[in-house]
Amino acid sequence: MNLKTTLISIITGLFILASTVSCSVARDQQTVGEYIDDATITTQVKARMLDDPDVSGTSISVETLNGTVILSGFATSNTEKATAESIANRVNGVTEVRNEIVVRP
Repeated sequence: MNLKTTLISIITGLFILASTVSCSVARDQQTVGEYIDDATITTQVKARMLDDPDVSGTSISVETLNGTVILSGFATSNTEKATAESIANRVNGVTEVRNEIVVRP
């Protein structure tokens, strides 16, 4: 009897977990695969910015939705802003870059 109760609890928990994950993805109109692709793009853009000495990767935020990268934050020059956009454009899977970085000397 104890084993049966444990199995029912585990199955119920897994069902609730699966329902929660699928609902959150559907709400954003993305499949799980698209969400993972966007997360990969964001990670690659951020890593390349942190590796580039001409860009302050810690001052620029990167978000991705359906292959569109949104850059925000602050740059010290127009050159830094343009370099950040160029870095994002070179990442595989990026379909568009929206550069909302503010230049602040």
